[in-house]
Amino acid sequence: MNAIPGFQRITFDSQIMAGRACIRGMRIPVSLILNLVANRMTVEEILQEYPDLEPADIEETLRYAAWLSQERLLRPEGW
Repeated sequence: MNAIPGFQRITFDSQIMAGRACIRGMRIPVSLILNLVANRMTVEEILQEYPDLEPADIEETLRYAAWLSQERLLRPEGW
């Protein structure tokens, strides 16, 4: 199981969810948590629905999404 430095709760394992980013090696993908938050589910509601999660898992998921979305545009010459 691999993690990205600075993100201890976001893990990658080729044997779990086809290597997608998951929470602490569980079969709970980061994309699921982001989708729930984007659809206005509260942290409390998410934790009720997924009792194996911890508030820090959701916080780190949001930090990870923010990190992924940092724009690094490579512009062709002449732009």
